[in-house]
Amino acid sequence: MAAEAVLSSVLSVVFDRMSSPEVVNWIKGKKLTQNLIERLKTNLYAVQAFLIDAEQKQIKERPVKNWLDSLKDAMYVADDLLDEVFTKAATQKEPGTFLSRFLNLQDRNVANRMEEVIDRIESLVIQKDTLGLREIPKENMSWRITTSLVETSDVCGREEDKEAIVKLLLDDDSVDATGGHSDVSVIPIVGMGGIGKTTLAQFVYQDDKVKENFDFQAWICVSEEFDVFKVTKTIIEAITSSFCSLTDLNLLQHDLKEKLSRKKFFVVLDDVWSESCEDWDKLLKPFQKGVKGSKILITTRSKRVASVVQTVSPYELSLLSEENCWLVFSKHARLSTVSMENPTLRKVGRDLVKKCDGLPLAAQALGGLLRGNSDIKYWNHLLKSEIWELSDDKIKVVPALRISYYYLPSYLKECFVYCSLYPKDYEFSKDELILLWMAENFLQPAGKKTPEEVGDEYFDELTARSFFQPHKIRENKFVMHDLVHDLAMIFAGEFHFRAEELENAVEVDIKTRHLSHNAKGNYPISKLLEVCDRVKHTRTFLGLNLNSQIPFNMENAPCILLSKLKYLRALSFYRFPLESLPDSIGELIHLRYLDLSYTDMMTLPDTLCNLYNLQTLKLVGCWKLTALPVSMKDLTNLRYLDISLTRLHEMPEGMSKLTSLQVLSSYVVGKREGNKINDLGALANLHQTIFIRKLENVVNSSEALEAKMFDKDGIQSLILNWSTDKLREYS
Repeated sequence: MAAEAVLSSVLSVVFDRMSSPEVVNWIKGKKLTQNLIERLKTNLYAVQAFLIDAEQKQIKERPVKNWLDSLKDAMYVADDLLDEVFTKAATQKEPGTFLSRFLNLQDRNVANRMEEVIDRIESLVIQKDTLGLREIPKENMSWRITTSLVETSDVCGREEDKEAIVKLLLDDDSVDATGGHSDVSVIPIVGMGGIGKTTLAQFVYQDDKVKENFDFQAWICVSEEFDVFKVTKTIIEAITSSFCSLTDLNLLQHDLKEKLSRKKFFVVLDDVWSESCEDWDKLLKPFQKGVKGSKILITTRSKRVASVVQTVSPYELSLLSEENCWLVFSKHARLSTVSMENPTLRKVGRDLVKKCDGLPLAAQALGGLLRGNSDIKYWNHLLKSEIWELSDDKIKVVPALRISYYYLPSYLKECFVYCSLYPKDYEFSKDELILLWMAENFLQPAGKKTPEEVGDEYFDELTARSFFQPHKIRENKFVMHDLVHDLAMIFAGEFHFRAEELENAVEVDIKTRHLSHNAKGNYPISKLLEVCDRVKHTRTFLGLNLNSQIPFNMENAPCILLSKLKYLRALSFYRFPLESLPDSIGELIHLRYLDLSYTDMMTLPDTLCNLYNLQTLKLVGCWKLTALPVSMKDLTNLRYLDISLTRLHEMPEGMSKLTSLQVLSSYVVGKREGNKINDLGALANLHQTIFIRKLENVVNSSEALEAKMFDKDGIQSLILNWSTDKLREYS
């Protein structure tokens, strides 16, 4: 799904390619390429306006879903073709050779394939009318509306949270975020969708001590669109309990300022999404005349929203305990005492509650679905099925979380959906995921920022919106809540596939572009190769091995796999028992990410250095590896090279030519003239820590290594300040 994100990515690639001076010179006066590219751009623009409508309708209208899937598949093909054309052109010793053949019709293969895919897209553009798709702005999506009413007896496990918020509300001497004092405090409640922020705010709103402490209270559901005029008007109407006919923001704000003057107020702004400082400053101006101790409580899924509006630290709402989830479930199931004492029913119910993983909205929805139904067979059926298979009108957790996805900027949608490749409870690192996003071209350039910096911002934004959560124990690791992972699975559709879930290779959709393999037990490699035979256009093959051994029963499996998957951009053989790579690795012209960590690699083929687009090469823990390919200097787009825990004797000559390198884990100084420490001086973009190793000698086949550690500035200082003799002595 996420067609909007894919289209945005393809357009970005087209424009980047078209704007480069080399390409402008190549196609100048060549009508064939100009016509093809212009047709592609025209059709992508034509369909873009209808994607929001299509993405909403696809859930219930199968023809629309099929249309979106076909569109996305065609866009992937177009992107691959563009990448092929410009990669081959960039790697020709005589730059005009490849495109000359292409433009002069001497090689029609690529041109024919491009015409075919553009014809497909044009046909899909025509079909949008038959499907009744229309252009709608994103703000017109349906949203929930909340009120301040709550049945307090139904609230479970939030008593401590309530008392903490009430204490903040009753404190008339609030200290703001800068350490100063403020008459009006803004208190954010932050947490993922479905965790109970609104319920907690309602719980607090109805508290008798809170009611007695303020002159008046007002509840405003902000939701979809943060319009200062509308919110201000709604606040006035909540205060006066009557319609406001004013149509000018200035008059509205003066009216609100007058009504708030010399009053101690408590206002709740529920479900806030806007991160605009300017809008918030405008909205809060009339509130400054309130009596000391006045409070504004907001609920939001975004930590960034909280950081914009807060005057006190945000209150981050935690997941419920399993016992409290059980209480929520039981209350909404409303079963008789006799039914709930049935041990079999209780056992199934407890297992259902575990699936909620601390999310009260899920427990409430499941309980409501089973209300009055004590049929054990039905309970078991629900337990074994995914709750996402149920229709929205039966279980409300689906649309509640789906809103979070729809509200994501298009550039974050594909990044989030990509995480469906991970198994549930998989612990991933920030750097690892950013490198994969970079390989898939998800990171849209912004000004002078590097792709890594853009990826860092994307990751932080998804974390701020509660899509990712820091691991409770393991530092620098992140996880996804089970229901958030299921949300990613919904929007992943047929384009992302986890091979360990496979029963039959025929079940895999040929449109699959991203494939992961998490080896479990005796999963046969032959079955994996059957999958690869169907998904020849896949861009991703990730080995996510959580057990340290894979039962590889085919020695030539890597060679077979690489011969099938020619469009790979990210390839991970992490912990696969490989001793070598086939020379055919050099034919993967699209490859940008290669992870061979903790394999038994003894050598790397020199054809690896044909991978012009390679950005990331991970060789961590390859203990048998003693040398890198001699032509490493040809990997001019390499940005990340991790050779930690290897037995390299020295670095190959010409490492100073890898000027794109951002991260180099270590550097082995050898004795040859072309392997000196001052090669690092040319790598101006290096950052993070680098271990510099000096090979002393070889005794009984074991290496004695001296490790020295420097940061980027330390390396520059080392190179600049040491004399030539000292450098020679060191090397």
